Amino acid sequence: MIILVDMDGPLADFEQEFLNRYREQFPDKPYVPLDKRVNFEVYEDYPAEIKESLVAIYCAPDFFVSLPPVPGGIEALQTMHEKGHSVYICTAPVTRTDTCIQEKVDWVSKHLGKDWLKRIIITKDKTLVRGDYLIDDKPVIKGLLAPTWEQVVYSLPYNAHIQGKKRIIWNEDWQQVLGI
Repeated sequence: MIILVDMDGPLADFEQEFLNRYREQFPDKPYVPLDKRVNFEVYEDYPAEIKESLVAIYCAPDFFVSLPPVPGGIEALQTMHEKGHSVYICTAPVTRTDTCIQEKVDWVSKHLGKDWLKRIIITKDKTLVRGDYLIDDKPVIKGLLAPTWEQVVYSLPYNAHIQGKKRIIWNEDWQQVLGI
């Protein structure tokens, strides 16, 4: 089985790192707690007039390489691989920053090891990538092609409204959902 796993959300905790940096940079401003987030794009949960300040947080150098691993994610990837599945990290770059792609590669090397570097696919259009499953937190994935994979939603508060798709959380039910 070919299993594609998104990086930001399912493996690397974008949400927590963003919130930590926001609260550090804007200690007197109100913030949206993680469990109250309702939009995939973090800046859509805040007033429009501060959008550029929010985008600057995750476009800052060292943001992506600093993301903490999501508990259970690395272990899940290793288990999938050990059970003989072809596992790839399939991630989209943030193109507003020149450092994102290299930082994602560095994150994989740091947390999964150099052997995983040959299993990274970085693309703005995940529909171009073949697979059986794509584990991703983005509620709706669109692109040029009809995907060959079935999306499995990695459950986070902002995608709770998505119906009709398989859902997983590491350390809970992922093996059963994927039939592993």
